[in-house]
Amino acid sequence: MAISGEDRYAATGGDSAGGKLWNLCRMPFWQPSGAPAPAPPSSSSAGIHHSAGRYGHEGGAVVGDGGAQGAQAGSISSVAKSLLPARRRLRLDPPNKLYFPYQPGQQVRSAIRIKNTSKSHVAFKFQTTAPKSCFMRPPGAILAPGETIIATVFKFVEHPENNENVLQKCKVKFKILSLKVKGPMEYAPELFDEQKDQAVVEKILRVVFLNVENPGPQLEKLNNQLAEAEAALEARKKPPEENGPKIVGEGLVIDEWKERRERYLAQQQVEVVDSV
Repeated sequence: MAISGEDRYAATGGDSAGGKLWNLCRMPFWQPSGAPAPAPPSSSSAGIHHSAGRYGHEGGAVVGDGGAQGAQAGSISSVAKSLLPARRRLRLDPPNKLYFPYQPGQQVRSAIRIKNTSKSHVAFKFQTTAPKSCFMRPPGAILAPGETIIATVFKFVEHPENNENVLQKCKVKFKILSLKVKGPMEYAPELFDEQKDQAVVEKILRVVFLNVENPGPQLEKLNNQLAEAEAALEARKKPPEENGPKIVGEGLVIDEWKERRERYLAQQQVEVVDSV
């Protein structure tokens, strides 16, 4: 290995004065600018700077990945919202069943109370899997916020085949659709055809038959609802009462006018006789 001059001089045991002079020459103040010479970067500091640079790049990559993950999470949340069931606008009673008295060979009735629980006008519509043997009254309507109506459902009960227990099994179902409308208007079924994307399935109702020979609380509740539905229907048939001033009929006006004229003519005749 080659030996520098400094090391060779120290090895030969040079005098102390020469060593001190050499050390003075190595002092930092001999630099022309008066500033100490910068120390060469060590391997450890270089490694630190290199790792910091790599961390910065990796950090940028992490930030980029975070943005991509945020966009992906947003798309997932939008898909999840689309899959969630829509908020109900109507409250039904009974909530998920239609009860009919079991009377084979006859047309029976059921009733359901429908209330608009939203803050806007809502149109509703009935649908059934057995349109030939079932119909609804009314088949649809528009409810104001907080308004309630009792709908009546009619169904023809067929005789069972092969001693089938119809009380425990019935495939007929009903569906209630709702649609938000701008305000009070006349109901038309075409509303749901024009705005199919905005219609919401409120509930699918299953048909349950009640044994009339063994009445229970559910049959009693059904009879009360049917009585309320009939009373409401009769109330709608009556003409609205007029709260304003009553207009006298034409015949009464004419009779009163004739009576006044007769009194006037009689008074004129009396005055003529008195003058004579």
